[in-house]
Amino acid sequence: MDAVVSLPEASDEALIARVQTGDRDALALLFRRYAHPIRNVGQRILRDKAEADDLVQEVFLYIHRKSTLFDSSKGSARSWIFQVAYTQALLRRRQLKSQGFYLSGITDKPAESDQASNKGAHYDHTVEGLFGKSGWKKIVGDLSEDQRETFRLHFFEGYTFTEIVEKLGQSYANVRNHHYRGLEKLRKHLADSELNRR
Repeated sequence: MDAVVSLPEASDEALIARVQTGDRDALALLFRRYAHPIRNVGQRILRDKAEADDLVQEVFLYIHRKSTLFDSSKGSARSWIFQVAYTQALLRRRQLKSQGFYLSGITDKPAESDQASNKGAHYDHTVEGLFGKSGWKKIVGDLSEDQRETFRLHFFEGYTFTEIVEKLGQSYANVRNHHYRGLEKLRKHLADSELNRR
């Protein structure tokens, strides 16, 4: 197709376009680029190595099946991949929590997020899909500008706290504070939407 750009140098967007045509080599290259950071997302949210490994498989299965959902006009391929990873991780965490997975003496820290259920059945969920368009806007509206930017860089662009410190020119402690305060607000909205759903 695009013989001028060899596969290893291709952009994430070009690779997703090739995945849409069934190119398994393009999918394998995306896997090599993103498996490690996605595993880190899984470790942070699910706090279990095997579950984090499963998350990597889930995310790439999703990318393989649903690559046509990627819309470059709405953001970068990197951002989309991390949105898929976080959404799948949060859905899985919710399912594990409902099964008592975290009752084995591991404390559930208040700063961590929960999300709505069921692994494979919710492939079409996005963050907006989970809260509804107006619900998601309300959540974003409740965040401070620093919290919004920290969330955007961390959740949707996949940057580490250390990288965010450099980007925002703030201390590590401040960035952590923005992140965890924002998560507390997100958690409160989740609890409210759960109550409204009953």
